[in-house]
Amino acid sequence: MDEILDLIIIGAGPTGLATAIDAQRRGLKYVVLEKGCITNSIVHFPIQMVFFTTPELLEIGGVPLVSEREKPTRNEALKYYRKIVGAMKLKVHQYEEVLRVENAGPYRFRVTTPAANYTALNITLAIGYYDNPNFLGIPGEDLAHVSHYYSEPYAFYDRDVVVVGGRNSAAEAALDMFRGGARVSLVHRGAEMGSTLKYWVRPDIENRFKAGEVKPYMNAQIVRITESAVEVNQLGTRLSIPAQQVFLLTGYHTSTVFFDQLGVEFDRDTLRPTYNPETFETNVPGVYLAGSVVGGRFNAEVFIENGRLHGEAVVRAIAASR
Repeated sequence: MDEILDLIIIGAGPTGLATAIDAQRRGLKYVVLEKGCITNSIVHFPIQMVFFTTPELLEIGGVPLVSEREKPTRNEALKYYRKIVGAMKLKVHQYEEVLRVENAGPYRFRVTTPAANYTALNITLAIGYYDNPNFLGIPGEDLAHVSHYYSEPYAFYDRDVVVVGGRNSAAEAALDMFRGGARVSLVHRGAEMGSTLKYWVRPDIENRFKAGEVKPYMNAQIVRITESAVEVNQLGTRLSIPAQQVFLLTGYHTSTVFFDQLGVEFDRDTLRPTYNPETFETNVPGVYLAGSVVGGRFNAEVFIENGRLHGEAVVRAIAASR
């Protein structure tokens, strides 16, 4: 492309789409590049997932999200964001993965995809974190029956399943599979489930523990995974838990590939990037952040509810510098 764009947004999640809406309203020349489909991460959420928040906190562009119940579902969100893209005619390129981003001179950035080369005055990284699971670094983590993502329970009826984790994703997966007829064990390194469990999930999972319907292994560290078991160390005792399927739902983190390519400073331990909290501009002029990418490993700090507001600050700063 010979045209120089005002802004390239990498990522078509809710935050990237909200940024595109603001860019379009201010008359900026922009494009959104997404390696998967629109709201690709939400597509890979568990099929029956219900959001923790109310519909108005997931809304973008001032368009209401209509939900049948108090809490919107995954399916309702997926339909909503696609209607936004269509109704507003947002310039979103699905299935166009960004291979490389590089500085091409003062306030010039070159973006390479399999389909085209783009040049822009500004870049916004709205890449989220869901594509990068936190690996435990244990033997057997790469076996075929081990996954870092959960979708639905039906394939695990009458099977021994081990879920690893102590937050909402682990608790909800364990409950879903128990009700789908699986024999479920839950392994967590803490003494109890995490403090951020949804208020309707906590009593449910704790009651399943008490009834022996989901078997808990608290204060347990995984040693290794074999073809038929998960071996743990629980308070000095070595245990072997039968497992025909293992879900390691231990969280996710943002990618730093584009940070390295562009020279964005970030902490190597926390993966937190350096940025201006008012404009979300990084140490590299013209490179902005939006959404959960700002949190590095601490993705529980930024959700759709607050991340969707970042785009307005980003676009305001870009418009002011024109």
